[in-house]
Amino acid sequence: MEAAVQAWWPRLLLLLCLTCETSTFYVPGVAPINFHQNDPVEIKAVKLTSSRTQLPYEYYSLPFCQPSKITYKAENLGEVLRGDRIVNTPFQVLMNSEKKCEVLCSQASKPVTLTVEQSRLVAERITEEYYVHLIADNLPVATRLELYSSNRDTDDKRKEKDVQFEHGYRLGFTDVNKIYLHNHLSFILYYHREDMEEDQEHTYRVVRFEVIPQSIRLEDLKTDEKSSCTLPEGANSSPQEIDPTKENQLYFTYSVHWEESDIKWASRWDTYLTMSDVQIHWFSIINSVVVVFFLSGILSMIIIRTLRKDIANYNKEDDIEDTMEESGWKLVHGDVFRPPQYPMILSSLLGSGIQLFCMILIVIFVAMLGMLSPSSRGALMTTACFLFMFMGVFGGFSAGRLYRTLKGHRWKKGAFCTATLYPGVVFGICFVLNCFIWGKHSSGAVPFPTMVALLCMWFGISLPLVYLGYYFGFRKQPYDNPVRTNQIPRQIPEQRWYMNRFVGILMAGILPFGAMFIELFFIFSAIWENQFYYLFGFLFLVFIILVVSCSQISIVMVYFQLCAEDYRWWWRNFLVSGGSAFYVLVYAVFYFVNKLDIVEFIPSLLYFGYTTLMVLSFWLLTGTIGFYAAYMFVRKIYAAVKID
Repeated sequence: MEAAVQAWWPRLLLLLCLTCETSTFYVPGVAPINFHQNDPVEIKAVKLTSSRTQLPYEYYSLPFCQPSKITYKAENLGEVLRGDRIVNTPFQVLMNSEKKCEVLCSQASKPVTLTVEQSRLVAERITEEYYVHLIADNLPVATRLELYSSNRDTDDKRKEKDVQFEHGYRLGFTDVNKIYLHNHLSFILYYHREDMEEDQEHTYRVVRFEVIPQSIRLEDLKTDEKSSCTLPEGANSSPQEIDPTKENQLYFTYSVHWEESDIKWASRWDTYLTMSDVQIHWFSIINSVVVVFFLSGILSMIIIRTLRKDIANYNKEDDIEDTMEESGWKLVHGDVFRPPQYPMILSSLLGSGIQLFCMILIVIFVAMLGMLSPSSRGALMTTACFLFMFMGVFGGFSAGRLYRTLKGHRWKKGAFCTATLYPGVVFGICFVLNCFIWGKHSSGAVPFPTMVALLCMWFGISLPLVYLGYYFGFRKQPYDNPVRTNQIPRQIPEQRWYMNRFVGILMAGILPFGAMFIELFFIFSAIWENQFYYLFGFLFLVFIILVVSCSQISIVMVYFQLCAEDYRWWWRNFLVSGGSAFYVLVYAVFYFVNKLDIVEFIPSLLYFGYTTLMVLSFWLLTGTIGFYAAYMFVRKIYAAVKID
């Protein structure tokens, strides 16, 4: 654990200065590893994953063959939270050296015997559709899938081969109530030969790592005392069945094949990162831009033109009496800046929203520049955790200034509320979920020392920074409201049905959600189906569009509310602006029912527990964006009219 903690700080400093270069964190294409002929290429295991259970397990939780000495890599914070447990394996792979068939963990060609308990565990993992994830030269293994489709451009029914890849390889498969284990792995490694001078030895770089898993019955494998084996012909072999009710004997074997490739080292991740269709992302961007232009049209036609007319009428000195008899947003000028109920909680939530906004903006922007590539495992989550804590100074500053504007006086209590309210909810939910994961002995369970380290970071970094920002924000001059607040509150007329708060949430949330709907699908696939997500350029554009659309819809909703002479806009605007979080929740339920095959209680609890955190964070983010946009709008319009 100490080594893992020490590894966090160099990564963070490297992210901030962008000038250092280490072997554990690099921009893709900067730090390649060169191999010579017959140099060892280490194959490491990462974890076992399944989209059905959402519970990762470490590699040696199953009775795989083990090397003489098991060595775990020191994980960073992000890897620990992801459930990665990178460990060495007994596979012996040499650069550009073929191996037809080798037997693992076999003594004098004797097969491996799985006990009844081990057989039951392996059979359970296969039925739960677990995938095994290996890496070679930090490149994840992929299984090639060849799909055939008919050629639509011609009249004949020729089949076109469509090559796709899936991450990792399946542990096994089931057929007619029988369970089979993939006990033979055919590794296919692609290398790129570097141009060297004639008198120098050739150097190679690994550019792709594929595997073809096979299930071969014990009786069909011929072995010798040198741990070599002979694979049977394809039609003459039967799969290796695993009977969970008795002991099973089998061989674990592997073969290695090398192929030269024109792919350069800097482009070796393209195969993994282009598994999704890019055109649909462009469709998402175009769709989002249309939504923004639609909102801009509404804003310009309904608000700007109407507002100018209202301000012109209100500013006519000879029409003051007529204006006072009219209904509209000017009539609530004496109450529109009246402090709401629970100003401390409101300012604390908005402070956490600013903290989230700064963190997400920086993370997406830095990831868009390529600094948080998948080759640096856990860097994205590690950076997000540290940035959220360091952004506490901005969250505290904004919360402190807003709290003073709302006539608050207990700044120390407000700072403590800002530093603990949202993070406390997140930590509490994660702790409860972690207890269930502990009970399943999953590698996804955060170890107790890591939890203590996170608590120390929370109270040692985030809390003091929030207090520091809150102190300076509270001392700063409060926001200058353009009109004075009356001592006696104005009576609010009866509101129409469409001014109901829940109706407003439904109306305000649909357009921002539509702007990010397609990108949300790929994010959910990356989180719940163990896919890579690296299209941060598209995500950055969608994030900007989300900010603009949330601001615009928030301004429209607060204008309609003030025109209805309801001046209680503070909390309502914050809740309504985060209305798209409700649609995210609905989509999460839809995704759970239609896309995932989760039936057990604990995986379902994990899904909805983490989904609750996502929805809560998204609500804070969009609610904060909409609140500050509406606040600036309200100050602007009331500063433009003459108030007697």
